[in-house]
Amino acid sequence: MNTVALPAPSQTSAAANPRRLREATTEAPWVRRTLISLALAFMTLFLFVPLGTVFFEAFKKGWDVYVAALVDPDALSAIQLTLLAAAISVPLNLVFGIAAAWSIAKFEFRGKNILLTLIDLPFSVSPVIAGLIYVLVFGLQGWFGEWLRDHNLKVIFALPGIVLATVFVTFPFVARELIPLMQAQGIEQEEAARVLGASGWQIFRRVTLPNVKWALLYGVILCNARAMGEFGAVSVVSGHIRGQTNTMPLHIEIVYNEYQFAAAFAVASLLAALALVTLVLKYLVEQRVKKELRSVHEH
Repeated sequence: MNTVALPAPSQTSAAANPRRLREATTEAPWVRRTLISLALAFMTLFLFVPLGTVFFEAFKKGWDVYVAALVDPDALSAIQLTLLAAAISVPLNLVFGIAAAWSIAKFEFRGKNILLTLIDLPFSVSPVIAGLIYVLVFGLQGWFGEWLRDHNLKVIFALPGIVLATVFVTFPFVARELIPLMQAQGIEQEEAARVLGASGWQIFRRVTLPNVKWALLYGVILCNARAMGEFGAVSVVSGHIRGQTNTMPLHIEIVYNEYQFAAAFAVASLLAALALVTLVLKYLVEQRVKKELRSVHEH
């Protein structure tokens, strides 16, 4: 007796109701348009309008007023201090990020999960609390305050304190960009280089570093952007000494509170321009990082 294969119920219902299947897997055009419109409206209201306002107010009184605000001695001091703090803290975080990512991704050791948790600590601790911690440790009434005073060393209300606070709030960025990529790459290439007689430094310079260079640059860009724009922790440890310990965000706050709006927006526009440049670099590097991750997963 011949038997006839009956289609599965799910296949029968899908064939009979193709429209229902499409509706279950895709959104209606009006839904997509509504979501896109909401996203664009949100970005316009909270991103594009404030950003445009900064540049409009900065140049509102003319180019001469804009330049005068930037060449003001206090503004120049704030710009130089911001760049100097970033120039010191970013390389320190670069070294830490590479060391932490290499050890976590390439080795197994006791306390590995604890180290991973500690790397994320600045994301969960308020920057103001971080600055207060440094004041309690290095301030005049802190743990090392008397020793620092006796040796004529100044940390709080000086450049070292600003650098320490900046390093604390920015040190996860490089490590967090490198760890997933290094874990995805594994240790096979390093082991092969070791078998061929390469030293540890040669393995790092010729194998590990070339494989993570774009992710490393991406982390450095994010770290530098946060270092230049940090306010909370630096505000606590700086002392707000005009012309000495004010960074660009602190200088903007002071002149704005003094109703010097043109000067405040002029410096703010410079900081915003640096952020836009950082955003473009971030996008370009991000594309290379995604390309590297895809090639790693394909192989």
